[in-house]
Parts: sequence; C-alpha cells; structure tokens
Amino acid sequence: MLAKGDLAPDFTLPRDGGETVTLSALKPAKVVLYFYPRDDTPGCTTEAMEFTALAEDFEAAGTKVIGISKDTVAKHDKFIAKHDLGVMLVSDAESEACERYGVWVEKNMYGKTSMGIERATYLIDAEGRISHIWRKVKAKGHAAEVLETVRGAA
Repeated sequence: MLAKGDLAPDFTLPRDGGETVTLSALKPAKVVLYFYPRDDTPGCTTEAMEFTALAEDFEAAGTKVIGISKDTVAKHDKFIAKHDLGVMLVSDAESEACERYGVWVEKNMYGKTSMGIERATYLIDAEGRISHIWRKVKAKGHAAEVLETVRGAA
C-alpha cells in the first residue's frame, strides 16, 4: 500500500484526444491523480464536473488534474464532450496504474462481490512524491477539498 512520502509510481497511458501522458514528464508541476469507477455515472460525473469547475484554480496553483478509469479513450472523449469537461482523462484499460496505486479492489454491492476501482485521489508534489492520499472518496465536494490541500501545500 502506498503511503505519504512514497515516490508516485510512474506510468505512460493513453489519454483523451488520442495522445499519451507520462506522469514523470509532468514534473515540476504538482499532480492531482483521481481514480474513478466509470464515465458518465452520477458520482463520476459530479466529481469530473467539480474538478472542471475548479480547473483554472488548480492551474493557478501549478497543479495538473488527471482522472483515471478503465474506460476507453473513445468513452472518455464522449464523456468530455457530453459534459464539457476540462480535465485530462486517462484510460487504464489493463489496470496498470490502478493496481500500482492500490485502487483495483474487491467491492461488495448488494451481496455480489466483484473487482472495481475504489474512488481515491493522490496529490503528487513537484518532486514526484505522494504528499496526500484520499481513500473511499465521496464525489460531492471532493474537488474543493483537494484544491484547499493543494493551496496549503504551496
């Protein structure tokens, strides 16, 4: 399990728009890495829209915001277009980053057990170290809480 102060596991994954993103290439920017279960579901839409609403504030604080799910790049592009999202969305179809960040977990819903992404967020500092972790996130209001932490870490 990753902890505060650990080096953030690097990755290169496809992103919306058909490009790729490499986490380590974003240094010295701080990075908010938020993992979410699925595009266009109520909680995931709320979270993406709240991060979008605060995108300029994150940018002003020298921080990139990246959402990660197992959805395809094509689904991300549709999600972005449908809700006019302004955050980068990355496709982790093979669960590479999800497993390295410990968010690919067993979930229990209505008595059925299955594997899925636990909603979690990591704040990564300018040196590429994890400076804050939020687990089992509630979508509503989360982006504002993360921004407050980013500003305090400046």
